[in-house]
Formats: sequence, C-alpha cells, structure tokens
Amino acid sequence: MRNLLLLIYFIGGYCPVLFAGNEEPLVLVNQVAYECEGYKTAMFKSRREPGQNDRFRLEDAFTGTIVYSGRLQKALQVRNWSEDWYAVADFSSFKKTGTYKISVASSGAVYRSADFRIAANALVTTGIPAVLHFFQQQRARSPEELSADQHVQLYGSEKRVDLRGGWCDASGDVSKYFSHLAYTNFMLPQQTPMVAWSLIHTAEKIPHMLEAAGITAAFADEALYGADYLLRSLSEEGYFYMTLFSYFKKDPEARRVVGLLANSKTTADYQCAWREGGGMAIAALARISRWNQNREFTAAQYLAGAERAFAHLQINSVTYADDGKDNIIDDYSALMAATELWLATGKAVYKTAARKRAAGLSKRMSAAGYFIADDHQRPFWHAADAGLPVIALVRYLDAEQDMVYRENALRTIKEAIDYNLTVTREVPNPFGYARQHFNFRNGVHSGFFIPHENESGWWWQGENARLASLAAAVLYGGRLVYPDKNPWGVKKSLLQYAFNQVAWILGKNPYDICMMYGYGKKNVPYMASMYGHGSGKGGISNGITGKNGSADGTGIDFKVEDNGNEWRWSEQWIPHTAWFLQAITALAPDGA
Repeated sequence: MRNLLLLIYFIGGYCPVLFAGNEEPLVLVNQVAYECEGYKTAMFKSRREPGQNDRFRLEDAFTGTIVYSGRLQKALQVRNWSEDWYAVADFSSFKKTGTYKISVASSGAVYRSADFRIAANALVTTGIPAVLHFFQQQRARSPEELSADQHVQLYGSEKRVDLRGGWCDASGDVSKYFSHLAYTNFMLPQQTPMVAWSLIHTAEKIPHMLEAAGITAAFADEALYGADYLLRSLSEEGYFYMTLFSYFKKDPEARRVVGLLANSKTTADYQCAWREGGGMAIAALARISRWNQNREFTAAQYLAGAERAFAHLQINSVTYADDGKDNIIDDYSALMAATELWLATGKAVYKTAARKRAAGLSKRMSAAGYFIADDHQRPFWHAADAGLPVIALVRYLDAEQDMVYRENALRTIKEAIDYNLTVTREVPNPFGYARQHFNFRNGVHSGFFIPHENESGWWWQGENARLASLAAAVLYGGRLVYPDKNPWGVKKSLLQYAFNQVAWILGKNPYDICMMYGYGKKNVPYMASMYGHGSGKGGISNGITGKNGSADGTGIDFKVEDNGNEWRWSEQWIPHTAWFLQAITALAPDGA
C-alpha cells in the first residue's frame, strides 16, 4: 500500500532509472520457467503485422540447436493498447527439459527471446523458495522496529500496545496493515492476514515439495511467525488492530496504530471489521491451531484467540465497517473465518455461520456471472483479491458434506469460472489477460484494468495479485466443477487461463519485464526503504495498469519513472507475492 505523498521514495533513497519504450520487434516469454507438461507459449510483438508464413524456432540456449519449430498464430491488435501486433508461438507439445530461447524470423531479420527453463515442477521448485526468501526479508525485525513496536501508541489515546512482528507491507512502505482502503468499503485488500493464511495453505497442500526443497521447517516458521503477529494484534476487547502506520518518517517512535483515510489522514478507527482483515486473521489463526505447533504462542492460544475474535465480530463488525453494513468482502472473509473454525473445532455455531455466508455469496451472483458487491448493482471487482470468493467457497467445501449445500456452492463456483473465461475471451486478447467488469460513472463496463476513477479518489496500481488470485481460483474451483485427467486435474481451457496469468507476471507481457525481482532477464529498478528494507528477491511488483490519466482504466501503461508515482507499477506489495504463492501452489502436482 502506498501513500499519495510518496515520501518514502526520497527518504528511502529510491533512484529511478529510465525505462524506455522499444519499437523494435520483441519475442516475449515467461523468463523464469515453463512446465514440461504445461501450456507453453511465447509472443511475437511487432509494429508490422507478421506474415502468414512467419515461423518461430525453439533453440537450445547453449548450443543454438533448433529443437522445435512452428508457425506463428494469426496476429492480433489489442484495442486502446498500441499499434503493436501480437502473434502467439505455441510450443506446448515440446516437453524436453532444458534451457531454451525462442527466435522469430520476420521481415528479413531474426529476433530472440530471453533464455528460459523447461522442467517438471519448474514453477514451484523455483517460486516457492523465492517467495519464502521474500517474506523472510520483509519481516519487521530491525532494532528500530522491534524497539518502537513493543510499545506503539494508539492514535488518539495514551494507551500503548505490543505489536512486534509481522511483515512490512511493501518495498517502499514499512507500515503493517491488516487491510487498507477501508473508507472505500469495496476495494479493501486482505494484507498481513492473507499472507499468513497463504503460507499455511501452501504448507498443507504441497508438503512433499517443501520437503524436497529443504525448506519445510523454515516455511512452517514463517507461517507461525505470521500467526504470532496476528494474535499479538488481537485487542483485549476482541477486535484486531488494523494498521501500524509509519507516517513515512525515519523516527520509529512516530509509528502509531491508526485507521487510515485518503492522503494518509489518520483516525482512531483502527478496529477491524470482517472485511478489514478480521475475517482472514481468524481464518489463519484457526487453521494453524490444527498444526499443534508452538512458536511464541501455543496452538491452544491461537484457537482461543480466533474463537474470541469471531464472537466479537459477529456482534460488532457492522459497527466497525465504514458504511455500517455487510458487503461481499464481509461475506467471503467471514466465510473463511467460519469455515476454518468449523474445521478446527467441529462446532455447530461455525457450521451455521459458514452456511449462511456461503449462501450469501451465492445470492450475489448476477445473471452475467459476476458477483454483486453491494445490495444493488455494483459489480465485484478487485485489484488484489478477485479470486477470493471462489477460494473461500472451495475451502468451505472442504468442511461441507451436505449435498444440498454443496450443490449450491458448486453451482456458484462454476458460474464464476464460466464468467471469468467468457469476459476474458470477449475481445481480441492474445495474452489471455484476465478481464473484468466494473462500475464507472454509474455504468457497468468491462476492461483489462481497474478504473482509475473509483471510490478511493486516488488509488490504482498494477494488478498482479488479482491475476494470481484468479489463476488459483480457476484451478482449485475447476478441479471441483471441471475435472479432467491430466497432471493438474482440471480441463485444458482453465489450465491455459491460469498459465497465461502466471506467464504475464513472469515476463510474457508487452513490456518484456519479469515482475519477480531477482529472476528473469529484466526487472524493475531496486527500491530502498527505511530500516534496511527495500526490494526483496522473490517479491512481486505491482505490475501493468491502464494508461496513466485514463479515468476508466483503458489503454496500457508501465513506468519506473513518473515524478514519484512510480510505485503504482514497480513497488513490491505483499498481497502480490502471497497470491503468486497460491497460483504456483495450485500449479504444483501435489496441489491438485
């Protein structure tokens, strides 16, 4: 999350570099890794429409030997992006392990991609250790942070609380958030609690992969570290403290527990509603309590804290919500909380609550297939957690055995998946980039990127978390409603959709940039921050947006220099990396 004033770029010493556009043809690839059995494509980008007979070649990166060749697919242009043509090179049928590059001969010249690897389980064996490294670096454990956070002051009060631990929110922001954008009511991301739940989920889904990588103990420690911070953030009254804000000041004693409005205006509204991180924090604590492992706190304390917070929010959440009523984010966040407590305890109270929230999500399904966010007609669109409603329903079905309730949830999952594939295909879209419906000036529109004119008044940024969340959602949900006999257990069209989102993040995008720092041919510039923090290897940057200045989010843009606003594209943010973890977990064989 970033402050509109962007002071951290100057305080932290960030030095942007020129990121020039390139009108020369490019061969765009996932610069990190392709799965042997997976959907494998490159993209030829050119100002001139490629010829019908233009071909591509797959070359051994070390010897230059041509190991596969094929014809480029029909080139397409994307409306409002640029004059460029994009032609897909599909080499999915090639499955031999190795390091390769793609070359394209066009108009009398040859153009080559970055090197990339093809291997079995390539994404997970590369990505999981990278993600773990990133979160280890993001720990708020510098001497300055530990000293100040042990007795951090509540805004508008003389009371101080111990909020040591947790993760810095971004490469340019050392604050810690359960959520932010609370005042918008519909744009809130799940931040620190989502990271904790994501680590726990991966540890449970693919333990053999973690063991093979030699990171089982370290991964468990990171999840427990997150749970400790969540429990420490639980107040005596039963709510979670939402934000520990740095004010972008070097003095660590300036840090406060706050509620946050636009332009970094702070308030005493720091109590988390379901949608403000409370629901996902309960879910993470309840789930990790089943491990029966202790770090700073015990498993019994994790569970007791989750139950106490759940009881409190059942009564008080709407009071804490800025508009005083539930919306879709409360539904899926409370569903996650109730489901994890149901699985952890078997108690009827949580079964009843989970069924109520699952039914509420199903009732929000529109005829078009997208969820309705409010009590009227606002489509649910989200820059980070677009896949979370489906993920919550999938997790609910891990507990629900009654066929009537199951069929209702499965129907909702199917409709949501069908919608996402349909809206993505309804316009020329050679990258298969996940599109969406959103409201803009009292009308419903569809597009690639979120509108820049929205409830926040200022906040929009790259949506790599959204892409990864949808990749995970169609895979986990698809295995329930569209199963198939392949290594991933889901039908081909959903698998292609998921691989497209991951490949975009890892470099197969119009800017030829890998968003996972420290991997691939080209990354965003390093960003330094306070207390020794900054860009971390394995972290995911915000990503590509609609054109800067485009109110409805049309067009396309990516910048690393923009008079202090570079954060919209290049800053790392923990929800991106947490959701990327879920996408590659779902693409692991053990995750099926």
